[in-house]
Amino acid sequence: MRTCLECNEPVVGRVDKKFCSELCRNSHNNDQQSIVNKKLKTVHSILKKNRKILENLFEQRIKKVSKEKLLRQDFNFHYITSLSYNPDGSYRYFCYEYGYHAIENDCYMLVKQ
Repeated sequence: MRTCLECNEPVVGRVDKKFCSELCRNSHNNDQQSIVNKKLKTVHSILKKNRKILENLFEQRIKKVSKEKLLRQDFNFHYITSLSYNPDGSYRYFCYEYGYHAIENDCYMLVKQ
């Protein structure tokens, strides 16, 4: 016998039915969506923080920054919104309109689109 994915009660009806009621179906789907939304919120908050760090440096007219200084501000290099190629074949990494690209001695040049 099939059981409801939400409450484990018996499921009666169509062979492909997964829930015993609309209430259980909605509850299950809301729980699943909540998990997805929590992950999206986490990623979005990291991206916003990265953008704010780059924006603050850019507003201070800082064009060159060390990797160490970015890390001290909790910049997360694993999260970007886009990337583009430099003519020399290297990459520019962006958090929305603010970006950076590697230069010498573990430093980055800041750019704005």
